[in-house]
Amino acid sequence: MSLSEKITELVQPVVESAGFFLEDVHVLSPGKHRIITCIVDGQTPLNLDQVTSVSRDISELLDSAEFMDETAFTLEVTSPGVDRPLTLSRHWQKNLNRLVKVVNQDGSVVNGRITTIEDTHVILIEDIKGKSKEHTIAFADVKRATVEIEFNRKGDL
Repeated sequence: MSLSEKITELVQPVVESAGFFLEDVHVLSPGKHRIITCIVDGQTPLNLDQVTSVSRDISELLDSAEFMDETAFTLEVTSPGVDRPLTLSRHWQKNLNRLVKVVNQDGSVVNGRITTIEDTHVILIEDIKGKSKEHTIAFADVKRATVEIEFNRKGDL
């Protein structure tokens, strides 16, 4: 089992008990020092107090883990970036009403706003020159989907 897998197995229960999701763990070992990055997400964006709290919990676990040996490490706890692909149902749910770019398995691209999320598909509304076009996209057909950044969005998400 790799070090990142051991860390995931150790910290995932504590992250989940705090009400969050452990998205990924990265371990870099430049020289005699490790940089451990834990990517944590929630149903809503995490605030600084939440990140601090879960970071403290993870740090305590890593400090006492035998598999960490005596190698010094730096712990980074962060949330996923805006460029994170939407791969799980909860990623889509969290971004309801957001504008996304979907690249389908056949190479076609659809830019639209998420309006409905079902078990097997998502419905997007694409605005083409002031006219709306609805797209029903099966999750099985999605090669990659990412949130598009909107700087001038009016109204609440």
